[in-house]
Amino acid sequence: MTKLILRTSPASPFGRKVQIIAALVGLTDRLEIIAADTNDPADVLREQNPLGKIPTLVLSDGTSYYDSRVIVEYLDFLAGGDVVIPADPAIRFRTLTKAALADGIADASLLQIYEERLREPAARNEKWLANQADKVARGLAAFEGAPPEGRRDVAHVALACALGYLDLRFHGAWRETRPRLAHWLAGFAADVPAFAATAS
Repeated sequence: MTKLILRTSPASPFGRKVQIIAALVGLTDRLEIIAADTNDPADVLREQNPLGKIPTLVLSDGTSYYDSRVIVEYLDFLAGGDVVIPADPAIRFRTLTKAALADGIADASLLQIYEERLREPAARNEKWLANQADKVARGLAAFEGAPPEGRRDVAHVALACALGYLDLRFHGAWRETRPRLAHWLAGFAADVPAFAATAS
């Protein structure tokens, strides 16, 4: 079978999401992981994705798909559909909305890390950082009240990856106030071996 090349980095929650989805839909054997350096102008990533962002999926004919939401939909399509993205519209759009919320948590978390890494302390915008932290807090509160249920789908995976990133970069501080989510994540990890296999 033709390989699919995934350009990503080990700590990316979005790249991790794609890898876990590939496992859930039975396409891990077709996925070749090639590290990408988004800060290197010489990395071919910028030719594969004009935005120079990860993850980017490269097909055998050179076609590239990005971002992670598009890649996940493509992998679900390759697997026959209705595997991790429900086909029933009544369920599908609720699932995709939950996945978007989880992605938003990961995105706001990443932005906080970038602000701290790329700016000197005196130049950091504390109000902007607080705004991103508030997004994370509100998203976690929503999921604490209603974590994803049922079969493992894209919303489950996106949330698990967002929480995993919070564990990695924020030392799991979220766990103290979100016990239901911590329990949910333990269950996800037990059900989905790819979660541990893709940990940084």
